[in-house]
Amino acid sequence: MSVRKIRKNDQMREVTIIRDYINHPEGSVLISFGDTKVICNATVTEGVPSFLRDSGKGWVTAEYAMLPRATNTRNQRESKRGKQDGRSQEISRLIGRSLRAAVDFQKLGENTITIDCDVIQADGGTRTAAITGGFCALYMACEWMIKEEIITENPISGIVSAVSVGIVLGEPLLDLEYIEDSVADVDTNLVVKDCSDIVEIQGSAEKVAFNRDLLNQMLDLGFAGIEQLTKAQKQVLGI
Repeated sequence: MSVRKIRKNDQMREVTIIRDYINHPEGSVLISFGDTKVICNATVTEGVPSFLRDSGKGWVTAEYAMLPRATNTRNQRESKRGKQDGRSQEISRLIGRSLRAAVDFQKLGENTITIDCDVIQADGGTRTAAITGGFCALYMACEWMIKEEIITENPISGIVSAVSVGIVLGEPLLDLEYIEDSVADVDTNLVVKDCSDIVEIQGSAEKVAFNRDLLNQMLDLGFAGIEQLTKAQKQVLGI
């Protein structure tokens, strides 16, 4: 028995990516995985962190946050608490690591691109949507830098996408919604470059351990989802 009522186990939720969603950033998209919606903005600044100064190399970093009513109950703003919570820090670092896997920092020069990912509505898969949309914003920012003659070559070396996959009631499922994620036996996030190279796998047994066969089934589903996401990214970016 599956908790999934409409989609098949190997079917993504509807994915939409709207570019130039915010006017001011050097790259901006609104990405939706079903009812999960994330605004991803890219900001270009001159200079790099101290550990890269005078290296000739650039840097990419990310910040992730969830609006107070992105969920069915209100969360207090992190600025009101005075610090970022552990979950937001962990996801920010994941997004940054994932996107840096697609960048040639020598071509970026001593410039920093910051990707802000703000969840305006959450229904599972916020971090995977943020990575997928964050890449689009990053790519757009690099195109802007070329147009403004800040750099001469596009430093992007591949396309990074991410998707969730899990085991729910014994069945592998792709792109988990909140209701599915909340009862999942296994919850995994897969980050892939160019539909082939694994950047990161985050996975754990929430309730029961899983065997190699189930892991392979999840990876097969995940890579199928990555192909769909990469196609959507290419379409919106015109590449």
